[in-house]
Amino acid sequence: MSTPHNSAKNGDIAKTVLMPGDPLRAKYIAENFLDDARLVNEVRGMYAYTGSYKGEAVSVMASGMGMPSIGIYSYELFSFYEVENIIRIGTAGGISENIHLRDVILAIASCTASSYADQYGLPCRPAAAASYDLLKKADEAAEKAGIDVHVGTILCSDTFYNDTGSLADWRKMNVLAVEMESAALYYNAARTGKNALCICTVSDCPLTGEECSADERQSTFNDMINIALETAIQC
Repeated sequence: MSTPHNSAKNGDIAKTVLMPGDPLRAKYIAENFLDDARLVNEVRGMYAYTGSYKGEAVSVMASGMGMPSIGIYSYELFSFYEVENIIRIGTAGGISENIHLRDVILAIASCTASSYADQYGLPCRPAAAASYDLLKKADEAAEKAGIDVHVGTILCSDTFYNDTGSLADWRKMNVLAVEMESAALYYNAARTGKNALCICTVSDCPLTGEECSADERQSTFNDMINIALETAIQC
């Protein structure tokens, strides 16, 4: 089946999908980490590839930026393509004093002020939490590979340019970093009974002004990709 946003056919997409925001990062992963990767979607430039990693089928598909975008693509993957697991692999801005450039974060949960969950009609905003099974597998994969990771809570924001200056307040709540997609992914996984995990690499630290280049963001954050792939083949 195809959708307005995805031209892949039944069977084109694996049960586990790695989901970067940047379509060029999806292409980079397919070309450098997957065997026999083939392009299965390019609608709106949101590249999706399916190949194999260590003999196991894995797909990688871009999500675009922000909760509305990943909300569409992850919902369609979960609901129409029989995908069971989505592992977001993206960048984040470090908030905690203990977080530095290129650090890898496994997000237990995602705080958000977004109205995304209002669609469920609940009396309060539900917790946006990772699948424990995926989180455990990713933590074990990182340890086996000798990659240090931070495991904790992140902030999912609707805005990249924010005038409130509130990031320092989130630091007080022991929030590790900020990004823009995790909460919608976690909500979609919960609503559809599927599994999701957000793995992020710190690309900048807004409170200190440190940042990586655009090229570095696109193609050099390999630790999180390796963790995600090792997690994927355990699913």
